[in-house]
Amino acid sequence: MHRPPVDGGSTGDHDFWRDLRRSTQSRIGLGRTGDALPTTDVLALRAAHAAARDAVHLPLDVAALTEQVNALGLGTPVAIASRASDRAEYLRRPDLGRLPADLSPITPSRADLGFVLADGLSPLALSHHGPGLLAALAAEFAGRYTLAPPVIATQARVALGDHIAEAMGVRTVLVLIGERPGLSVADSLGIYLTHLPRPGRADAERNCISNIHPPDGLTYADAARVVAGLVAGARRLGRSGVDLKDTSRADALAMTETRTITP
Repeated sequence: MHRPPVDGGSTGDHDFWRDLRRSTQSRIGLGRTGDALPTTDVLALRAAHAAARDAVHLPLDVAALTEQVNALGLGTPVAIASRASDRAEYLRRPDLGRLPADLSPITPSRADLGFVLADGLSPLALSHHGPGLLAALAAEFAGRYTLAPPVIATQARVALGDHIAEAMGVRTVLVLIGERPGLSVADSLGIYLTHLPRPGRADAERNCISNIHPPDGLTYADAARVVAGLVAGARRLGRSGVDLKDTSRADALAMTETRTITP
């Protein structure tokens, strides 16, 4: 077993861990100073923990996000809140985050796809990546499906999207939501896909694409391609969830192999 280097360890030790760190954002090979971690690593861990806490509690700037989303030309977005009255109640009562306070601002569109931009557990992630990801999704679906005007949801859990989608009258809903921050990434975004959404849908009836936070995580374009494949599959299958599989990587590999075969 290769032991982590102590402070002042050999060049070989440092080279070993340096190469591995290129493949992960995890904290590996931190070393030690006596019986403790090096001070720099302790301080970095505390800073990462503070960033994760800030990401959870930072209020979403709805006005700024609305302006950015409106600029994409997908229709004027409306803002919907859950029944959680504030962030503290949202964190204590996940059930309230799944229920809408008022859906009257939503105009039914009967479109193929609806987008819900939800703050979730990281409003920071939605602020950083929501508009860019939405733009990539809109470009991927252009000319293929009709798109409803986006909805911005605050103090929101994933299941709030079912209520919003029912009010929108869409066949498939994509909930772009801030994921729970970790000590490596505080601004990761996820997409939850639900076909034929309605209140009461279980998590097993959804598909999730996570870890969207370029440049270190999944890119907007790659996420959009995966979602496009899942949407097409859900429409063929008539449902989303555990029976719907992401075949985008296998399909891409098959296409690459086909192109390299010499006639």
